[in-house]
Amino acid sequence: MKVLLSKEDLHDGVMRMADKIAACYENRQLTIVGVLTGSVVLMADLIRLLDLPMRVGVLQASSYRGATTTRGELVINSELMLDISGRDVLLVDDIFDTGHTLVQVLDKMREFGPTSIRSAVLLRKHGRQEVDYRPDFVAFDIPDEFVVGYGLDYEDMYRNLPYLAALEPDDIARHEATMAETQM
Repeated sequence: MKVLLSKEDLHDGVMRMADKIAACYENRQLTIVGVLTGSVVLMADLIRLLDLPMRVGVLQASSYRGATTTRGELVINSELMLDISGRDVLLVDDIFDTGHTLVQVLDKMREFGPTSIRSAVLLRKHGRQEVDYRPDFVAFDIPDEFVVGYGLDYEDMYRNLPYLAALEPDDIARHEATMAETQM
């Protein structure tokens, strides 16, 4: 795998994003909602860097299933989410690719009546956006590559990598061969 962002790069980028978020919200109470499962690592690091009064919750949203890298129908499960009515909310997600998932999740969250809602993403891919929306906070802009690590996965693997890497065709072939061997 080709490393795109080292552990140190990720820490520095998340710290810069946390500083911008803190300046935006100052000492107001913030409700942070992470999109499972890809944002878990980012959210854990981000909340430790924010010196704000906060509530933390999650929701589940997915438009990718299994080994596919193409978007399917979005499924949102907000049952795990905190009550956000009348609250300042920051939605945290791992990656802004085409933008469809983030826009649909934000639309769904607005139905719950937050006072304000903004978005923060670890990554924004160049040239992939298909929606007229820009996340409020972005840690990194990256090239259009399939990335794993720091919470992002391929077939639910590689989330635990402390760095961000691009999966190349040889990496995917090795992964598939390993998975086939383990299922024998």
